[in-house]
Amino acid sequence: MSIAKPSLMPSAEPLVPIPMKLIVGLGNPGSQYDKTRHNAGFAVVDRLVAKFGGGQVAKARFQAVTVEATIAGEKTLLMKPTTYMNRSGQSVAEALRFFKAEAATDLLVITDEVYLPTGVIRMKPGGGTAGHNGLANIQQLLGTDQYPRLRVGVGLLPSGGKPSFMDQADFVLGRFSDEEQTLLEQALKKSTEACELFVSKGPAHAMNFANAGEKPEKKPESKLKSEGPKALNAEENREKKEKDRESRG
Repeated sequence: MSIAKPSLMPSAEPLVPIPMKLIVGLGNPGSQYDKTRHNAGFAVVDRLVAKFGGGQVAKARFQAVTVEATIAGEKTLLMKPTTYMNRSGQSVAEALRFFKAEAATDLLVITDEVYLPTGVIRMKPGGGTAGHNGLANIQQLLGTDQYPRLRVGVGLLPSGGKPSFMDQADFVLGRFSDEEQTLLEQALKKSTEACELFVSKGPAHAMNFANAGEKPEKKPESKLKSEGPKALNAEENREKKEKDRESRG
């Protein structure tokens, strides 16, 4: 279920903002991007809205489509930035400042991850961008990489990655196969449950649930051979290489 079209009327913000958890799904606005791999974050937020939104009309706030929900008794703002992926940080930083929220405990960003196979999710308390432009912009504008992020696998089965003949941008802007769609639905369900735990019990409990039973992610075999054996076991080494690659353009 997609978030309803936001009201064009500006919302009146309270003089003193109430404490708020922020759950932000990353993606690109517009029907041409609907249900693409890159919009996996939007898909999770849509499910949270369907479950906790109470049928309310979405509002345009903080350069995002937003619904204010209550999850486990906690006020939670569900957000889909309308800035396009590469400028997601503008929306996140604006909302975080307004609510005087802490990035490390009050913010959860949900994004697609091409180096995880479809059907797998992973949650981390912080870290590098792994070449993801949305995360890079958030890190730049928040001035920190210490904020929880839930990564929804959109890569090839069984180990993640993209076809060797495809550009990564083309791959993530494509849609899932019928076989992948079944696995994706399972991942979206688990992601929704992880978001509930993030609000009700905190990041540590949510990470334990999201990461339970998952094997370490792998890059495609061609990538692993070129990057050496450490890439098999050291995620930090993987992220450093992705940062180096991004800096080279």
